[in-house]
Amino acid sequence: MSDKKNKDEGGDAPKGKGKLGLILVAVGMLVVGGGGAAGAMMFLGGGHEEKKEHGPQLIRKGEEDPYAPPAAEGEGEEGGGAHVDGDGGDEYRTAYYTFADEFTSNLKDSDALVQLALACSTRRDGRVLMWVKKHELAIRSQMLAVIADTHEDDMYTIEGKDRLQKRLTATINKVLKTKEGYGGVDAVYFRSLIIQ
Repeated sequence: MSDKKNKDEGGDAPKGKGKLGLILVAVGMLVVGGGGAAGAMMFLGGGHEEKKEHGPQLIRKGEEDPYAPPAAEGEGEEGGGAHVDGDGGDEYRTAYYTFADEFTSNLKDSDALVQLALACSTRRDGRVLMWVKKHELAIRSQMLAVIADTHEDDMYTIEGKDRLQKRLTATINKVLKTKEGYGGVDAVYFRSLIIQ
């Protein structure tokens, strides 16, 4: 009987190993096949693609801006030479736009007037500043409304001025998004500020 038991146990063991082996082989084939299919999709371009950002692109220091405005007459003369960026600091270059006229407005709940000379900046390609110039009238109108909605006390503190700069930046970007579908202005700067 002990021989029979050994035969029966021995006979069952290969059957169990055979089923388990078959399952492991099937799972292994699915894993390898799935990995091969994913690899083929990526190789053939159907996999994850690097998505290119829509709208104006960030411009690294030293890179050429494909939308840069042509140099004005006299630029680059008188020993000016080529533009050279520093090695440190920001990774991206910053371009500036200065609003031609000053902004004069009343302040909220006050008899005071404020006169501001402003500029803005972007790290994106030249389209942003072209759009700022193109839509300056609409931008100025909205910026004047924001300035008029500012309390006089805010004009005397650094925190208040910072809030105003952020509100003006958001205002420019809102106008640009409405008109061109993309903002891109990073900051607004005070060139001068007079409160009367």
